Amino acid sequence: MRWLAFGTYDVERHPRVAVLIEGLRASGDEVVEVNAPLHLSTAARVAMLRQPWRLPVLAGKLAACWARLVVGARRELRRQRPDAVLVGYLGHFDVRLARLLFRSTPIALDHLVSAAGTAQDRGLAGKGGLKHRLMRWIDRAALRRADVVVVDTAEQAATLPAEAADRAVVVPVGASSEWFARGGGLPSPSAGQLSVVFVGLFTPLHGTATIGAALAELAGDDRVAVTMVGTGQDYARCRELAAANPRVTWLDWVPGAELPDLVAAHDVSLGIFGTTDKALRVVPTKVYQGLAAGSVVVTSDTAPQRAALGDAAVLVPPGDPGALAAALRELAGDATQLATLKSSGYALASDRYRPVETVRALRERVHPESKVDR
Repeated sequence: MRWLAFGTYDVERHPRVAVLIEGLRASGDEVVEVNAPLHLSTAARVAMLRQPWRLPVLAGKLAACWARLVVGARRELRRQRPDAVLVGYLGHFDVRLARLLFRSTPIALDHLVSAAGTAQDRGLAGKGGLKHRLMRWIDRAALRRADVVVVDTAEQAATLPAEAADRAVVVPVGASSEWFARGGGLPSPSAGQLSVVFVGLFTPLHGTATIGAALAELAGDDRVAVTMVGTGQDYARCRELAAANPRVTWLDWVPGAELPDLVAAHDVSLGIFGTTDKALRVVPTKVYQGLAAGSVVVTSDTAPQRAALGDAAVLVPPGDPGALAAALRELAGDATQLATLKSSGYALASDRYRPVETVRALRERVHPESKVDR
């Protein structure tokens, strides 16, 4: 197949589309990219909805990106029409342009998160309010223009409106090959201290208040050292809760190219611990990346994460700082368990969540003839 990856996606901020593209290429498909990154994070887009007078800035940036997309799309159409178009993550508006430009071509929309779900998770729009209805309209308008709707879990698929449900395909987020390259060596557990890392945007989804409270419980345990990377909505609260723990290093951010090495250098990678509806439906990118990097993943015990990870990770109840602290203490005191989980986690990720494995269902949905026996 010949795919055209299209949109204003930003692989530095949101690596999901990079995994999809890598997987398609590894499957033998050709992928050309027509990409004009918008360079606005999810948090920045949410901020604009909090302050509607800033929306013209978004419209202006989007128009400039779309002008570049139109030029690139027409160039590719003159060269060779693609068999399918993949609209990258956060493509709620891009899919409208894609449908105008590629009227007769199958379009797959990577609907990793809904606008309504994100707004609700971040406290922007309560159910039934005007903003929530607007976000739902944006979601539905985007979904109507897609022939295939790509989601990452069955729980996310269940939230789609009825008219889109039969077009959904579940594609795990997975991790790119650069993460697996770091984890292949499976370094032995750190001597003396359990090194733990969290990388994220400190949103309610991540449950960083739970992490902060757990760090406070670990303040007297010198066997556990933690690195917290990122900032965001709940950053101040997390740092306030963890203030009593002297073995926490706070980094505002780390460039994306350096993250695989950073995570691989730690024994444990923390996932999410939030209790919001969205937190109970997803398996975040950081979980797959942690497994691929050879770290032990500790994350919340939710239905999708249990199904994706099984016994290859440590699962604790969402929103329970005591359980999280206890899990880290146990790992700090059991080098054998730590080594076993590192090995089993990497093996699981290598078997199921490499890019070429994650895109199987997408290729079969868009082009059934691509189905092959494993």
